[in-house]
Amino acid sequence: MMRALILGGIADASLLAAEIARAGIDAVYSYGGRTRAPADQPLPTRIGGFGGASGLADTIRREGITHVIDATHPFAAEMSRNAVEACAETATPLIALERAPWAEVPGDNWIEVTDVHTAVDALPEAPANVFLAIGRQHIAPFVKRPQHAYTLRFVDPPEASLPFAAELIVSRGPFTLDGELAMMRTRGINWIVARNSGGDGAHAKIDAARMLGLPVIMISRPQLPARKRVESVTEVMQWLGHRTCLGA
Repeated sequence: MMRALILGGIADASLLAAEIARAGIDAVYSYGGRTRAPADQPLPTRIGGFGGASGLADTIRREGITHVIDATHPFAAEMSRNAVEACAETATPLIALERAPWAEVPGDNWIEVTDVHTAVDALPEAPANVFLAIGRQHIAPFVKRPQHAYTLRFVDPPEASLPFAAELIVSRGPFTLDGELAMMRTRGINWIVARNSGGDGAHAKIDAARMLGLPVIMISRPQLPARKRVESVTEVMQWLGHRTCLGA
């Protein structure tokens, strides 16, 4: 009997959960626990880590998991690596639902870097208004550049004090182009630091930056082990042997 485990994190993971529930597939949805008020899912839900690859392998065995879908954020590299290792150890089929990365188009002014630390180094020496669109777990290295005025945007209010002075926006996407333009104009944003997450929900800031002629320091995705990957819920459902009501 099939029993699937969804490692959630991206918006499409919720769409997948709805399709799996609709198809009557026995499944569990797992949140990593970084968001304090995660969205409700139509499937049994667990929150928190597994305890590394070995802990995930133990869970797969204990819960009778037959298929694992990695629908985590593209930058949740540790979880994705653990999934590859655990599924190999337990001989469990694994598929990654991974949205395509954004691609630079005419009018964009990207400075592509490999990680957060090189993003810090890519900022100008002269004081600037910088929008850090990278999540709260990755802002600490920017303490090296205290001359800048930072704007941060988090899904949840921070539980601890920020490592540097910043203007904080607490808001959950998806965000609109008009809203991003207004935010950047109001705060006089000169530079944007973003991770290449892909998808539509966070792309408005990239479109806004292009329209305003702003430079974007774009952090590339981490390298991950080879695994089967698809870009749509439909393809995951086909992999599970079911049709979907979605068109993509």
